[in-house]
Amino acid sequence: MDKFGKSQPVRRVEDIRFLTGQGRYLEDAAPVGALRAWVLRSPVAHGTITHLDLDMAREAEGVQAILTLADLEAAGISVGMDGAVVDNRDGSKGSAPERPMLARDRVRFVGEPIAVVIAETLEQARDAGEMIELDIDDLPAKVDLAAGGEQLHAEAPDNRAFDWGMGDEAATEAAFASAAHRVALQVEDNRIIVNTMEPRGCFATWAEGRLQFTYGGQGVWAMKKQLSDKLGLASEAVHVTTPDVGGGFGMKAMPYPEYFAVAHAARLLGRPVFWMSDRSEAMLSDNAGRDLTSLAELAFDAELRITGYRVHSHCNLGAYNSHFGQPVQTQLFSRVLAGVYDIDTTWLRVEGIYTNTAQVDAYRGAGRPEAIYVLERVMDHAARELGVDPWELRRRNFIRADQFPYKTATDETYDVGDFHQLLTRTEEAADLAGFAQRKAADALRGNLRGVGLCYYIESILGDPSESAEVAFEEEGRVSIYVGTQSNGQGHETVYAQFLADQTGIPAADITVVQGDSDRIAQGGGTGGSRSVTTQANATLAAVDVMIEAFTPFLAEQLGVEPASVVFDGEQFSAPGSNQRPTLVEAAEMARAQGRHELLRHTARAKLPGRSFPNGAHVAEIVIDPETGVSHVDRYTVVDDFGNLINPLLAEGQVHGGVAQGLGQALLERVVYDADGQLLTASFMDYALPRAADVPMIDVGFAPVPSTQNPMGMKGCGEAGTVGALAAVANAVQDAVWDRGVRQVEMPYTPLRLWEALRNVADAAE
Repeated sequence: MDKFGKSQPVRRVEDIRFLTGQGRYLEDAAPVGALRAWVLRSPVAHGTITHLDLDMAREAEGVQAILTLADLEAAGISVGMDGAVVDNRDGSKGSAPERPMLARDRVRFVGEPIAVVIAETLEQARDAGEMIELDIDDLPAKVDLAAGGEQLHAEAPDNRAFDWGMGDEAATEAAFASAAHRVALQVEDNRIIVNTMEPRGCFATWAEGRLQFTYGGQGVWAMKKQLSDKLGLASEAVHVTTPDVGGGFGMKAMPYPEYFAVAHAARLLGRPVFWMSDRSEAMLSDNAGRDLTSLAELAFDAELRITGYRVHSHCNLGAYNSHFGQPVQTQLFSRVLAGVYDIDTTWLRVEGIYTNTAQVDAYRGAGRPEAIYVLERVMDHAARELGVDPWELRRRNFIRADQFPYKTATDETYDVGDFHQLLTRTEEAADLAGFAQRKAADALRGNLRGVGLCYYIESILGDPSESAEVAFEEEGRVSIYVGTQSNGQGHETVYAQFLADQTGIPAADITVVQGDSDRIAQGGGTGGSRSVTTQANATLAAVDVMIEAFTPFLAEQLGVEPASVVFDGEQFSAPGSNQRPTLVEAAEMARAQGRHELLRHTARAKLPGRSFPNGAHVAEIVIDPETGVSHVDRYTVVDDFGNLINPLLAEGQVHGGVAQGLGQALLERVVYDADGQLLTASFMDYALPRAADVPMIDVGFAPVPSTQNPMGMKGCGEAGTVGALAAVANAVQDAVWDRGVRQVEMPYTPLRLWEALRNVADAAE
């Protein structure tokens, strides 16, 4: 196709039902009268189960079953949760301890599931759960992010899950040895809780030898395979669906123990079973984010060009390996390790550490936001230490436009980019020239103002293949079946808009069908900014299949040769005929003649390569040194997302990502005590950003179309968060630098800022 998305800022059609209370989330879709599940969780972070008596609970009113690990094993279930393993630097395999679906003799974090109670009502299930007699002999908790301490797994001496490295260690060491300047910075990336609008949940039914499983996730096909493999069911005996999903953020991409217990309970009891976590339960058991600390170092030559970059990170895995785990995390880290800079050599070392805490999610553990945060923090710190303007230091080291395609020191090839041009546009959009005046005005009021820059690059990832099926329904309606899964991003709007742009079918007549493993055979789900790019690529392929299928049929109808029939993106035509049927009209002609094979068209397409969204974030923060209270006063973003289908939706994605980044930078922090108890397990203790914490966000676009897909797209789902963390952190560092403060770690709460400024002032007295 020569015609691509028209980049019209169309409002989201799904918002009408969401904002009027017509959304269909898990609790809306759950079967009436379903049994309810309640999970007994470990009250301690580490210990040996010495007594578990279920007799009284099993006799409680309304109880239909109580499941333990022994019950699951007796039913023939493969009870080990999948956990990814990464190779160590010496080539050996990293640790692979068992993570049982329910605790086996020992618990390793507060909130680990031990038993699942199934009753007629949730209240009955909870009451019965409180009758369970549970004794646990406490073991010392391990919560610090360092090797050593009380051993969690026999397979992991010193609690080190792996010691992975990538790059050229010898060459990087040589670059540092000969460097004119060397700069180092220890950077902490605080643990956060994902806190989706809708907590995790699922329900299952069993009928006629088939499992129907519904959950709030990020794709149905991976979950279908997990259920099939673990429960020992044939693939055709498992049907997975997903209704509206109130947020995913990577955390809902993988399976969790409760899902298998609920599915088995439905099969065991022959009745629908429904489980929904409450907020504190979710905070305890959902995979968390970030939680790593890194020593980052840069080597410069005499002209302040980077010659080497190395990072040594300790990453908290929690008590077990994540489902996706470090192979995904380290790939994400490595793809953008060198950022947008022309660096000769790099060395990355990541040590995974087990602790008595919940797991860390793959997309939030050591991926793109973390890599960019570390690099842009040390880059900004280097500029200040070396006495050069942070913007100039970046420009001096940018990959130039004439160097593309550019192969990075981490063996990743960036296809296109124009970082210099985008940064110039950002400087103008952020009114950097007026910053000095704004800073001076704040100084007169006794406040500190700082400006921070982050230039990020990320990559779309995941399965590069996707499926699309277009079906012509009755009365001119058209359905497009997609293999991705919306978690609130606006897929129903953007996919209909894209198909409309390619075919002339009115977007209002197009229905997007997603989240049903029976209705489309294969799909990669949503995650890693892959959805729109991969799905649009599959849609283009489906349109090509449609045109090819309709061309000979219409040639026959028009009385012309097939080679003379052309489609202009809206209508078919042929020389010698005054008829110009649309695709919908062609489908109605086919329906009238019984040509039903022309009413459905399927294609699967694979992206030829990965694309690399990039852009610049600029934050200005104002701090009251007397109280430590701060607020982000100005925020500017210019992004290169390539060609856009709908700029309005892209801007909304950026807004949401920036808000998430501001939350982590200023407010959010997971706190465990020395015994491994989660102290931030409610919104009374865990602070999410509120409206007053988020400034107006100025978003602009400077597209350089990607060469790695026919649409020229680059993806945008995570870009806001990737850039926001370092932009805010660098703004804080700029604000307090002249006061002698050289390092403050996120979150920048009033207490932390006040203490940092006070400590420096006290030391100077």
